[in-house]
Amino acid sequence: MSVRKGTAAPLLVVLVSAVTGGWLLQRGVDRSENVYTKVRVFQEVVDRVETSYVDSVDASKLYDSAIDGMIQDLHDPYSVFLPASQYEDLRIRTEGNYGGVGLEVIKRNGHVTVVSPIPGTPGARAGIRGGDQFDSVDGKDVSDLDTDAVVDLLRGDPGTEVHVKMLRPGVDEPIPFTLKRASIQLKAVPFALMLKDGASSGGGHIGYVPFQIVRETSSKEIRAAVDSLKRSGDLQGLILDLRDNPGGLLDEGVAVSDLFLDKGDGIVETRGRNPNQNEKYVAQNADQYPGLPIVILVDGGSASAAEIISGALQDNDRAVLVGESTYGKGVVQSLYQLSGGNVLKLTTARWYTPVGRSIQKPDSQRVAQERSHDLTLSGQIAEDRDIEGRPTYKSKDGRTLYGGGGIPPDVYVAPDVLSASEERGVRGLYRQAGPFNVALFNYAVRYVQNHPGLKEGFRLSDADLEHFYKALPEWDVQVDHADFDAARRFVRYHLEREIALQAWGQKGEFEQMRRYDQPLSRALDLLHGVTDPAGLVRKASAEDGNRAAGS
Repeated sequence: MSVRKGTAAPLLVVLVSAVTGGWLLQRGVDRSENVYTKVRVFQEVVDRVETSYVDSVDASKLYDSAIDGMIQDLHDPYSVFLPASQYEDLRIRTEGNYGGVGLEVIKRNGHVTVVSPIPGTPGARAGIRGGDQFDSVDGKDVSDLDTDAVVDLLRGDPGTEVHVKMLRPGVDEPIPFTLKRASIQLKAVPFALMLKDGASSGGGHIGYVPFQIVRETSSKEIRAAVDSLKRSGDLQGLILDLRDNPGGLLDEGVAVSDLFLDKGDGIVETRGRNPNQNEKYVAQNADQYPGLPIVILVDGGSASAAEIISGALQDNDRAVLVGESTYGKGVVQSLYQLSGGNVLKLTTARWYTPVGRSIQKPDSQRVAQERSHDLTLSGQIAEDRDIEGRPTYKSKDGRTLYGGGGIPPDVYVAPDVLSASEERGVRGLYRQAGPFNVALFNYAVRYVQNHPGLKEGFRLSDADLEHFYKALPEWDVQVDHADFDAARRFVRYHLEREIALQAWGQKGEFEQMRRYDQPLSRALDLLHGVTDPAGLVRKASAEDGNRAAGS
């Protein structure tokens, strides 16, 4: 989601667009007169429908439908009209700052339920934990409210108090908590750690930084994380994990790229119909980590501004990409403030990597890929390298790169694909996907409560899985045992992940699931013994070439 903040667009422009759509101007009629006529006709239609239609209608919904219809006529999934309430959610995701209590919540079991408290926030300090359910907020019964309504009650000015009562499994009465709201800073980088001889032939002193979203503080967080790793030991290489990073702010994608490039190196170019959207971005500073070999982990969930970072470092031979092909979102949206706090998010430009690659993937190609690909252990659709017939380019130092729909990695690591029988079993589970996920969460909360001595690296036995299966009816899940048995490997993976998340948070979840992470293992192998970026590129090219020749 590459987003640029644009200037406010007059409301009149939006209304005119809504009523003209793709209509042709009448021959011999002045454009301004034609547009004025269409606006007047549109208003007459709305007035007539509102006053004379057989059933009563809400005029505001008619206007909303007209706007939605105009946006849909663009056939662009990234251009949307955002009501004020939805824009606030977008603002929080990109700015990462709001007044609240720091609880991640979701509707489960008929109640708004805490998924996990954000460490260091009022909710975490008060002792609220994953699995707790909201019973009341400031004396108001919230058992029938949806998630957004409860979130609105919890948010407020920092320093103010909110009183909540929580239902907790195993506790008969609701538990009261008084929380003092604070400024909550959502993190783009939840943690950073050093991986020492942690996989395969040994990782040396390799820093690992998960990068979840490109928001206003991303470049500062990335720099702070890498600097902390440098201080903690002899940093010999860096793994920057951009898997499932949906992107975010273009300017921050540029700023993160700037940390690792030499002054003057190209980062990205935007091209739009409006000349104001045409811009070339280059690094403004010297490389902050010269000589540090870098591997970027990518997959089909790495999109937009995350692809800008990946493409810039790949084009400049500054990093090696490992994993699967990226999502393929090569367009930029601008935000236009409208009346009433509403916002128009409109695609205004396409972007290109420093060597001129467009990585935008056509929707037809995306749909065909989703239909033809297999299901992975993580539950995602497998992405292949997909380079046949694609346009080729040359990197800064002359290696071959590919454009035309997502960024193919330098070293493709095939995902752990389910067998045909496993996939049939998982498809059986998916028939009750919502309740089944609720059961995973609830069982994980219970498992953590019943195993106070649990340690990272635990493994669930077949008996544990059978116990989970027998508990499924508690959460209205009826799954054929043959499907469950066929999907046993899939269930073990997701149940272990959920238990680790509830027990130790994101860092503990990462440590627990490392043994399943083949792209991470490959990255550690590549970085082992490498002393500079050029050496890493040569090693990756040789290893991937040998693998391709033998496949």
